Amino acid sequence: MTNQLFKNGVLPFVVDAYDQSVYDSKIVFSTQDIGTAKLVFQMRKDGVPLPLSAVDGKLVLKFANGSKHIRNITLVDKVEGIAEYILDSNEIKIFGKVQASLNLYYRNGQSLSVHEFTFEIDRNLIDRDIAPAAEFYIDDFQSLKKQIERMAAELETDIQNRTEDMQGNIDKITKELQEQLDRMKEKLDDLEALETKQGAQDKVNAHANNSEIHVVKADKDKWNNGQLYRLTQNNGKPIYKGTSETTDYNEITDTGFYLIYNKGLNGPPSINASFMIVISYTSTLLQTIYDTTGRKSYYRIKKTDSTWSEWTRVLTEEDKITQSEKDKWNNGQLFKLTPDDGKVARLTNGTDIFTLPTGFYMGANLVNTPISNDGSFYYVEVLETAYSQDDVNYKRIIVTRSFDNMTWIGTFHAQGFRGWKKTLTVEDVANSTFVDTYDQDNSSVSAAENVATKLVFGATRADDLSEYNRTRAEITLKNSGLYLIRLYVTSTNITVGSDNILACYVNGTEFQRLGNWNPTTASSTCVLYLSQKFKAGDKVTFYITPKGTGKTIAINTAYVTMSQVR
Repeated sequence: MTNQLFKNGVLPFVVDAYDQSVYDSKIVFSTQDIGTAKLVFQMRKDGVPLPLSAVDGKLVLKFANGSKHIRNITLVDKVEGIAEYILDSNEIKIFGKVQASLNLYYRNGQSLSVHEFTFEIDRNLIDRDIAPAAEFYIDDFQSLKKQIERMAAELETDIQNRTEDMQGNIDKITKELQEQLDRMKEKLDDLEALETKQGAQDKVNAHANNSEIHVVKADKDKWNNGQLYRLTQNNGKPIYKGTSETTDYNEITDTGFYLIYNKGLNGPPSINASFMIVISYTSTLLQTIYDTTGRKSYYRIKKTDSTWSEWTRVLTEEDKITQSEKDKWNNGQLFKLTPDDGKVARLTNGTDIFTLPTGFYMGANLVNTPISNDGSFYYVEVLETAYSQDDVNYKRIIVTRSFDNMTWIGTFHAQGFRGWKKTLTVEDVANSTFVDTYDQDNSSVSAAENVATKLVFGATRADDLSEYNRTRAEITLKNSGLYLIRLYVTSTNITVGSDNILACYVNGTEFQRLGNWNPTTASSTCVLYLSQKFKAGDKVTFYITPKGTGKTIAINTAYVTMSQVR
């Protein structure tokens, strides 16, 4: 049937647990709204329409006369959550307040109370002043016919009685009663066309045996055992997380298909939008991510201890390494000079640095360092060759002490370890003392027997002229340390066999003798050496004291070289 008219009572229901009080809908139908009284249900949950897939809706109606009906509702739009129910011709005649409850029963065993509400059925003027008709269970056609005939007789009697009692309003009442009597007679005429009880039962049996319109138990079992969990939206599209959200990937743990259209939190690096598949099983799950550009994909798992693994990128054909690249790597330097992080490895205490292979190291309390029993930290560089001789591998070792930056170099040669050699820096040279006199024309002096006579030196090649006072033949040391002294003197008239003392004076007092000069010829040369420690500021001079000469001797030339060793 098309172009039907309805009186719609719209009921917008929000499904939640906050307000379950009985809703007064203010809907009023009339007893004459036969086939047009429609209840329209608009259901929403969490701000969106409530899906009505795999669900049966039941409407419970309790009428003013105490009768209760349970009816199936019609699902009009399952996606938008819209359903309806049209009151039948019997229900619309039961006037008064109607209490109602809408319930949903899902195929997976869940059920949901949508809301309780009330509405009114107003008694139309045309239906007033009619005695209520009692409900009967009619066993067969003949008894129904007798009952209607009896009721018709009662109405005729009532018409007669009302005519006698209500003379002033007889026309009106007679008309109303006559109309009711006519309707009763119409019903009596309709009964002539009713089927017999057996005919009705035959139709019921035929309907029950029609497999095309009925669901058998096997069908129900198949549907109940099917996939009931929703992996997508109802329209088959992935579950959507839009740009207005900040999606935390750690919180998406339900199995399903997703489209995440925002950068989110805890996602793969450099991914701003992605398709994601989640497979969850009890306490473990897998997340697989596909970049919406189709270029990159990642996966990770949530372990049983609730921690996540790192995102692992899935390699593609673009990531394939060519054979030429592999050959280049395989032919490269494979010996590691440091750990993988590029930092120098610390050696364990007591390591013998002579046994180390090529590489860079550091450590303390090492064996065979330049300073014995030194627990300081040293940096060690080893360069070991493939060449050996007499079972000795040629090797060079450079060590630097950390706290004072002093460096030594040592080598292994055919004869074994060749010893440590300390390197000098610019600062070492600048801070050392070196005085070397060479002017033979201005260094002569006469020395009397048994008299300490200062030797005179000429010009000097001192690295710092402020340390040498030529007039006084005096060297003023600027550094404390160990010094090596070389003294060179000559004479052409020294007594053979004499015993002449050569000494070093500090601040005008004899400090240390270099030795004795015992000439074997009158024209003789003496060279003496002295290794001695001095302090900064010491004023150093050199003297000769002739012994057993029996005369004054002449010193023709005198040279001195004084250099700081350390």
